[in-house]
Amino acid sequence: MAEPIAPIELPPSTDPEIERSWLRHKLHTWLDAEYLPEAVNESIADRCAQIFMRHRMEGENDLGELVIAIIIEMQNFNFTESFYGEFTVANAVSDMILESMGFDTCCGY
Repeated sequence: MAEPIAPIELPPSTDPEIERSWLRHKLHTWLDAEYLPEAVNESIADRCAQIFMRHRMEGENDLGELVIAIIIEMQNFNFTESFYGEFTVANAVSDMILESMGFDTCCGY
């Protein structure tokens, strides 16, 4: 039987504004590069970074729980002017965080 994947705990945030700005910039850059640069990408990145950091400041450091929070709260975002949806955005954030921690996200290993 396969072993369950252990939760990935992020260290507590030491500078929330820098972390929020980093995530917002990184996600906005990814959104623009993945398909086409769209004006809505800035709003998506900003909202997602706000959600992420609010949960971090409330003490949530489990990456899986943070991804779920992004999915749930981004369901209220109007994606009609975008190629993206809440799952794509949350998965991209997860990959960015994992890569920043030195994990290889290429193949799921």
